[in-house]
Amino acid sequence: MRHQRVGRKLGRSAEHRKSLLRNLMIELIEHRKIQTTIAKAKSVQPEIENLLALAREDTPQARKIALSRLDSKEAMRALFAFAPEQYAGRNGGFTRITKLGPRQGDAAEMALLELL
Repeated sequence: MRHQRVGRKLGRSAEHRKSLLRNLMIELIEHRKIQTTIAKAKSVQPEIENLLALAREDTPQARKIALSRLDSKEAMRALFAFAPEQYAGRNGGFTRITKLGPRQGDAAEMALLELL
C-alpha cells in the first residue's frame, strides 16, 4: 500500500523524473502555459508554486535556490522578472489546471497548465 507516499513516479527513474519536472517548469516559465498530461501537470504544480512563492521575495538566496532547482539562468531571470510584481498580492494559487480531454493517439487525459 502507498500510505503516506508523496508524489507520482510517472513510469520513470528518479533522475528522469527530476529532469522531466525541471523541463516542464522551465517551459511553463518561458511560455506561461503548457499542454501536458493531467498526471504530469499535477506533479509539476506544487513545484512551480513553491518556486513562484520563492520568487516573490527577490533576494540573492532566493535566486540561488531557484537556479539550483531550474538549472537555467535564462528561466531564473525570467521568473524573477515577472513574479515579484505579478504575484505580490497573492498568497498562493499561482497556477491553474484545465482539463482538455483525451489525446488523439493514445487517449491520455490532457490538461492545460497555466500561470495566472
